[in-house]
Amino acid sequence: MKRFIAAIALVPSVALAQGTPADYARANALRGRYEAVAINVPGAVTWSDDSMHFWYRRSVKGGHEFVLFDVASQTKHPAFDHSRLAASLSTAADKKYDPQALPFNTFAFTDRQQAIEMTVEGVAWRCSLTDYACRKAEPRRRDEGAPRVSPDKKWEAFISNYNIAVRPSGSPQTTILTLDGSEGNAYELASIAWSPDSRKVAAYRVRPGFRREVYYVESSPEDQLQPKHSTLRYAKPGDALDVQQPVIVDVASKTPLVVDNAFFPNPYGLSRLEWRKDGRAITFEYNQRGHQVYRVIEADAVTGKARAIVSEEPRTFFNYRTSNGSLADSGKKFRYDVADGKELIWMSERDGWNHLYLLDGATGSVRNQITKGAWAVRGVLKVDEAGRQVWFTASGMEAGKDPYFAYTYRINFDGSGLTRLSAAGDANHTIVSSPDQKFIVDTYSRIDSAPLMELRLLADGSVVAEVERADIAGLVNTGWRAPEVFVAKGRDGTTDIWGVIVRPTNFDPSRKYPVIENIYAGPQGSFVPKSFSAFNPMMAQAELGFIVVQIDGMGTSNRSKAFQDVAWKNLGDAGFPDRILWHKAVAAKYPWYDISRVGIYGTSAGGQNSLGGLLFHPEFYKVAVSAAGCHDNRMDKIWWNEQWMGWPLGPQYGASSNVDNAYRLEGHVLLVVGEMDTNVDPSSTMQVVNQLIKHDKDFDLLFIPGAGHGAGGAYGEHKRFDYFVRHLLGVTPPAWSKKDLKDSTADDDADDRP
Repeated sequence: MKRFIAAIALVPSVALAQGTPADYARANALRGRYEAVAINVPGAVTWSDDSMHFWYRRSVKGGHEFVLFDVASQTKHPAFDHSRLAASLSTAADKKYDPQALPFNTFAFTDRQQAIEMTVEGVAWRCSLTDYACRKAEPRRRDEGAPRVSPDKKWEAFISNYNIAVRPSGSPQTTILTLDGSEGNAYELASIAWSPDSRKVAAYRVRPGFRREVYYVESSPEDQLQPKHSTLRYAKPGDALDVQQPVIVDVASKTPLVVDNAFFPNPYGLSRLEWRKDGRAITFEYNQRGHQVYRVIEADAVTGKARAIVSEEPRTFFNYRTSNGSLADSGKKFRYDVADGKELIWMSERDGWNHLYLLDGATGSVRNQITKGAWAVRGVLKVDEAGRQVWFTASGMEAGKDPYFAYTYRINFDGSGLTRLSAAGDANHTIVSSPDQKFIVDTYSRIDSAPLMELRLLADGSVVAEVERADIAGLVNTGWRAPEVFVAKGRDGTTDIWGVIVRPTNFDPSRKYPVIENIYAGPQGSFVPKSFSAFNPMMAQAELGFIVVQIDGMGTSNRSKAFQDVAWKNLGDAGFPDRILWHKAVAAKYPWYDISRVGIYGTSAGGQNSLGGLLFHPEFYKVAVSAAGCHDNRMDKIWWNEQWMGWPLGPQYGASSNVDNAYRLEGHVLLVVGEMDTNVDPSSTMQVVNQLIKHDKDFDLLFIPGAGHGAGGAYGEHKRFDYFVRHLLGVTPPAWSKKDLKDSTADDDADDRP
């Protein structure tokens, strides 16, 4: 009580109802309170290999359970005996586990559903479903050194003294096929591909690039007193890369054909080698350094002559990550060879939106654009060559709906017959196809509408069975409030910017609330939630007396190409001009939205963004909590940063760097970094620290021994809570206790970027 009185004396206008011990208690208990009463909310789906079963986790009163659905009988039952599994796992791990709170979100069946494998707190386990014995699972290892067996099973190809060699299967007799391999330019075993007639092999000869290593000192290992040192192979922007040279070799004549590299002179990387079914040629894909040229290459197997079937050459970047139809996947590359390459279905943003094209396999010319319009294809589910149809997911096509909501469609190769297969309602659809592509599990919801999960036929979208219908009546009765969707115009005055607003449960519209933005502005995806969740961690942050928001500004994905291109060579932009206008639009509508007190937090790319808010827009953002930030894009992983910032390295890297711009700091910042972060080099944060010290800037640092990539777990979340309470509310946070951490809403540290 004395602490409460002291807080009143410090800031009388706000302390009565914000940042108090009671607020913290509610915030820490919110997840358990909400999830306990949201019933039958389904989680992610996993299909069996035979397409006859799928399983998922669903919420039940007081916890959750795993369910197995039988497609043939259209029935479901528990995937295993939860009580027996919990007891066995508790014994094996020497830790008590509750049957309704098993410590994993997903698992894999093995041994024809006679066992399951899962990961618990970083440890792999295997539990039998016959006697329910659990033991630590041996890591699965691929034998990368195994010879590559020919299709007719008569030959084995392998590497001998850096060159390609073959031998009859089971025989020690060896024939060396190439002589140009050497230690600094060796043939790569993993790349060896046999021709369909077993007469030729193709492989890459690889000249190694620079082998950069990141160095780690684990200060406080659990198994010894003294620190440990380790290194990690980690390429960074600008590093010299491996150069792959495709070579085709005739086994009988031992004649190598070195494929002319005129069409792939400066590779960031080449895809795996694939033979045409008739053996006439090999194909591979070429990603040029800088990601502004992407080609599908075909090389004649007789002459070695190469040609570019497709050459994608955008003004900015080509998003080369492969799209697999899942909305969790952010890639925009899809290729399907029709009739052994006579035609290709190709995904491209060449008209300003992500669409599908039918190309002539001989000339590469466009026969016709399959999909077209001011909307984006999100992924391809199935291609039917015989019927000449494509099934795909897309967003932005349905008038009056959130442009990020995804639906399933079917269309003919010639662009006719476009048909929506998803339900017509106002909802976001998450689709998981069966391996045989006959069925889909369609789960659809909104952030304010409970999920419905259905088994449907992919062919026509018809419903086979209702799988789950969530019941959130109990959740609503707790006073739960869904985030509010809010739309405002962006920097161009015409483009809609979408976000959500989270209020505390004791929200009082007569009060003024500081605003905190949860930011992740990575160009690889969009991040504002679109589907239902009983609890979002932003709710716990809001409960302390804040309004918490999340926004997808320009520079993020899943809209037009121009929308995403804002990030090109300019990650420091982070959509801030759009975000600030969005905030101002909310404040113009709601007097309780106080944009004189705005904080911002994020992790990984969001860590870079949150500190960037203070450095580049100090007139608006006043307080930041920045976790695991890639603060200088020259310090972070090559594949992510060169994709958006370009190559060769230029002044754009320094312009977006939080290190180079650290001298600009105004306001309050808490930097959080794990000493063993293997995703983002921890030195990225420490270089910011170095510059802040050099420029006599006041800041706070949380350096976590042994921690990996993330926001610091429960401890980091509590520090974030306190930091905003102290600097936005002006209130001294309550004293800490073990209970605060035990009940924390923080997720385990996770890699939030691909």
